[in-house]
Amino acid sequence: MTPAPPPPGRGDGPVLVVIPTYNEAASLPPLVDRLRTAVPHADILVADDNSPDGTGAVADRLAAADDAVHVLHRPAKEGLGAAYLDGFRWGLERGYPVLVEMDGDGSHQPEQLPRLLTALRGADLVIGSRWVPGGRIVHWPRYRQLLSRGGSGYSRALLDLPVRDATGGFRALRAHVLAPDLLAGVASQGYCFQVDLLHRAARAGHRIVEVPITFVERAHGDSKMSRAIVTEALWRVTAWGVASRFRSITGRRHT
Repeated sequence: MTPAPPPPGRGDGPVLVVIPTYNEAASLPPLVDRLRTAVPHADILVADDNSPDGTGAVADRLAAADDAVHVLHRPAKEGLGAAYLDGFRWGLERGYPVLVEMDGDGSHQPEQLPRLLTALRGADLVIGSRWVPGGRIVHWPRYRQLLSRGGSGYSRALLDLPVRDATGGFRALRAHVLAPDLLAGVASQGYCFQVDLLHRAARAGHRIVEVPITFVERAHGDSKMSRAIVTEALWRVTAWGVASRFRSITGRRHT
């Protein structure tokens, strides 16, 4: 009899799910409960940016009741990218071979995480994608869908990225993708962090795949998207694209 395959991720060692939070006190407990049910062998790190609604205290209570839940208290709101980078470093220092990005607002469905972890067996970085066949968005206003799709398309075209959903934040990564030199170079603070990390991983030659997910609008709290975040993403992606084209042109001249 052929033995059953190991649960997603277990064959590669422990999994750490990093969840940045800011004012997610209402959504965090059910999210953690669903995660523990969907992927029981995964550990969870809540990286809280000193949320004024008490999310950090909620996370502490969850950690006190469950050894698989950990909390990283950050002093202030410094952006999504900074929170993820601190969470990644925390996990790398403790030897986790697989790390996961997941929003704390309930937009990413924990029940779909096994799909990402299964795909990671043949990849270095897996993106839960809204824009591949089978992916979809539920209860998002039209303008947000256009903004997301447009941002992904613009990033893909300028940076020659091999994915449809360049801005997607539901991801599973192998630890070697997060090499010290890669982490040290990431400077993006907002949602542009996702494009920055993806661009660097693609340039390093890592295997990147997408799997379809259903993205659901948050049930609690307010969106963190702002004009400043969109502006940062636009000018950074444009600058990276220009630099990439310049490297390509000068490289051809010297061959």
